[in-house]
Formats: sequence, structure tokens, C-alpha cells
Amino acid sequence: MLKQPLRLAIATGLYAPFLTGVSVAVHQRVRWFLQQGHEVFLIHPQINNQYPSSVGKRPMAGLDELHQYPNFTSYAFPTKPLIFYKSLPQPLSYRHWNDTKLLADFNPDIVLVEEAAQMRGLYSLFLQGYGRPVAVEYAKKTGTPVISLFHTDIVAYIQYYLGNQLFSLIRPFLPKLIKQFSESYDLSLFSSKEQLAKYQAMKCQRSEYFPYQGVDCKKFHPQNITFNPIPNDNRPTLLFVGRITAEKNVNQLLDIYPIVADKIKDVHLVIVGSGPIEAEIKQRAEQFGSGVTVWGESHGEELLGWFARADLFVNPSITENFCTTNNEALASGTPVIAAIAPSTAEQVTPGSNGFLAEPNNPADFAEKIITILGNPQLKEQMSANARPSILEFDWSACMEKFQTKLYQVVGESQKKLTGVAL
Repeated sequence: MLKQPLRLAIATGLYAPFLTGVSVAVHQRVRWFLQQGHEVFLIHPQINNQYPSSVGKRPMAGLDELHQYPNFTSYAFPTKPLIFYKSLPQPLSYRHWNDTKLLADFNPDIVLVEEAAQMRGLYSLFLQGYGRPVAVEYAKKTGTPVISLFHTDIVAYIQYYLGNQLFSLIRPFLPKLIKQFSESYDLSLFSSKEQLAKYQAMKCQRSEYFPYQGVDCKKFHPQNITFNPIPNDNRPTLLFVGRITAEKNVNQLLDIYPIVADKIKDVHLVIVGSGPIEAEIKQRAEQFGSGVTVWGESHGEELLGWFARADLFVNPSITENFCTTNNEALASGTPVIAAIAPSTAEQVTPGSNGFLAEPNNPADFAEKIITILGNPQLKEQMSANARPSILEFDWSACMEKFQTKLYQVVGESQKKLTGVAL
């Protein structure tokens, strides 16, 4: 028997045109739910003239695509740019918008809060954020289940920006903060088993692993080599795609490159993305001439072409949570060399579809890269293994499981409410 479509409220701290892996994932999730006939109310950040003009002009799939569905509605909450990153939003405090009223008007069966830490203001250490857990007040009044989807390793971000010495002073207080934060929600889902274990050790409550974060294997495919952005360039290509920020360790790519270039003739490093340290990266890259290309943002077929064109995808970031771009590279048949960090071991099998390298160790990264590029047979085998290694996380398969999970959570909630009523 077919189940009734759900009324889903999805609140997210990041969405188009704000370019992040979270934004892309939320859009894919909302579109899939709509295609299945569910009714979706998306609560997302507002774009305004306080952001760089380039942000609003991005050709990202977003609301225009979703408004074709009659079962879709949305609300843009007021925002200001993050203090330390002007291209990303922070919700204004609850004095400026009322999530409880929005949800009451929609009357959802369940609420999903994507990137809850951002929504609560933890990215800016409460300096300008919303300041309270979204949807919880409404849930307490109505008995509606609320699920938090964990995207970013916020503790790793805090440690990165505060430094080890200052972080050691606040570390004892983190378990209490995480416990209090996670108790707000009926369930917190982690797409990485390693991240789940890390946060459970810090007293994260009502949390479990669930593979909700997939990759569109139809879209990202080795056949996209037909969209090759540099078709007449036969140099071996190292690719990075992501936000050009300090916490992504993008600077380390320029420490890795000369070590590799000393051993691999004509190797080409391409950095695709934008961010607050983009000018710094471009300035450093000038010393390598045509050996390093800081491409800027890439979208659509061009981006698909980069993933398929690359010989290796190199990701030195240690703050990822089942990284989207790692998945997209693997689906495109490109081996990945990533820093050892929570979740990367769930994506990269050393010696099969890539290698894991010591964090903050350019020499180790370079050694792994040279090992692959210097051995054509190994590279060919890794390329052949890359796509099959990620197929279990195909977007459709993940979302089918996720839909089943939501029906389960809603059903259990309704039973509790019925029991109370009786």
C-alpha cells in the first residue's frame, strides 16, 4: 500500500546562491522529495545587497528550478554576512523572524534542520546568530518530530580558528554545549560513522549514523570528459574543488605542488573555487607560472568536465564530513588523495581508489601523488576502482532509505501522540 505523502519543513543555514556542499545537497534533497510527491516548505537564507555582487549572480540551481513544483513553498529568513566570511550568511536573531509561526502556518509532519550549528549561530560564536535551536519551540507545542542533519565538523572549525592553545581552554566545556545542543532535537543524523563516534564521545545525544549524504552518479560520470575545460592540454592534472578558505587548507596545495613538480614533468595543479583567501592563493601561485591555475568558480558542464578531466583529486582539508567533492571526484572516475580525517576513511580505500595522507604534511601528500602518477598501471586500476567504490552512495539509493527513515520517525511520533491522547 502506498504511503501518504509527507509534509516536510526543511530549514537550512545554507542554500543557493551561497555556494557550499551543503547548499548543493539541500537542493538535491528538496528536489527529490518534490519529485516523489511530498509537500516541501523550505526555510532558507535570504540574499541581499550586503553580500558581494558575485554571490547573487551565481548560476546555481535553486529556487527558480523548484518553483515549477506546485507542492513547493519557501521562506527566506533575514541574514547578514558572516563576520569572517562575507560570502556566507548568518541568520538574524529570532527578534527578526519567527520560526514557530512559520511552522504553525505550514503544519508539517516532520522538520529537518540542515546545518543546525549554522542556524543557531555557532559559526560566529553567537556574535550575530539566531541564538536558539530552530523548530524546537514549535515541536514542543505540537509534538512534531525534529531531526538535525549534521554536515560540518563544527568542533574542528572552532579548533582551527582559535588555535590549539585557546581551544584547549574551551575544550572541557564542549561536551556540555554539545549535549545541550543535541538534546534539543529528537534525532541527530550523521552521514559519517567516524564523525558520529567523535561527537558521541563528546556527549552528543540521540544521535545515529545514516547515509543521507549521497552523490548524483548519473550526473558525475567519467563520460563527462567530453566537457573537458582544457581539451588541448595533456599535462597530468591535480584538481581541488571547494571554497578557498583557511580551514580547507588550500594553502597546502601550493606546498605540495613544487615537491610533485620536481619529480613529475609538466604536472598541472588546478584550484577551482572562490573564497576569502583567493587573492592570497593567486599571489602565491604566480611563482609557479603556468604550472598552477587558480580557475575561480566553475558550474554546470564545465565543472563536470573538471572532475572527469583530472588525473587525481587532492583534498588536504581536515574539517570535512563525508565530503561532497570527494564523492563527486570518485563518481567521475578520479582517484582521491585526502587528508586522514573523520569520514575520509569511509570514502577512500588506500591503494584501491586513492590514498590517505597525513594531515598538514605536504611531503606525505606529494609522495602519494608521485606514487600514482609515476605508475600508470596503478593509476589506471585506481581510476577503474573509483566509481564502483562510491555507487552505494548514489543519491537515489540514499534518498530511498532516507524517505523510509522519515516515515518511521513520523510513525513513531504519531503513536506516542495517540498514546498520550488515550
